[in-house]
Amino acid sequence: MILSELQIYFDTAKEEMDEAIDFLKREFGHIRAGKASPALLDGVKVDYYGSQTPISQVANVSAPEARLLVVQPWEKAMIAPIERAIQASNLGLNPQNDGILIRIPLPMLTEERRLELVKVARDTAEKARVSIRNSRRDANDGIKKEVKDSSLPEDSRYGAEEEIQKLTDSHIQKVDKLLEDKEKEITSI
Repeated sequence: MILSELQIYFDTAKEEMDEAIDFLKREFGHIRAGKASPALLDGVKVDYYGSQTPISQVANVSAPEARLLVVQPWEKAMIAPIERAIQASNLGLNPQNDGILIRIPLPMLTEERRLELVKVARDTAEKARVSIRNSRRDANDGIKKEVKDSSLPEDSRYGAEEEIQKLTDSHIQKVDKLLEDKEKEITSI
């Protein structure tokens, strides 16, 4: 059990670790596995009258088929800037516009490209793990300082650090599970 004086460190660490998991889920959404997903274009920014705006704020993005994305701009004048932004995004996509909407056929992934995507997924998962470990370190440092400054019993420090470690382990397991699922998704044809 954690003393109420130390609970804030636990709560803060949990919040930061949950944010790391959310970050990982978002980033995995950007990594294309065989199926088209509107989330693939979430990171693409379009020059909208001088400001960089997410594509979802200037157009409707949908995936009517498993290997096709359709972008329908809300303003006809935005077709060319959206097309340029998609080409410049380094996603390996080749948009085609017909004057009304932009169709983005997703090419089949080669084995080499799949292995690159697995590497990207592993790197992203490692960033999430590092973030989780940093949250643990910050919480443990705060707990040590609080125990020392407030003259709390030393046992309370060890109990709190043990709870922080359990929290860390559970979040690392979530990262590993998400990575395992993403790798399966990428490598399955």
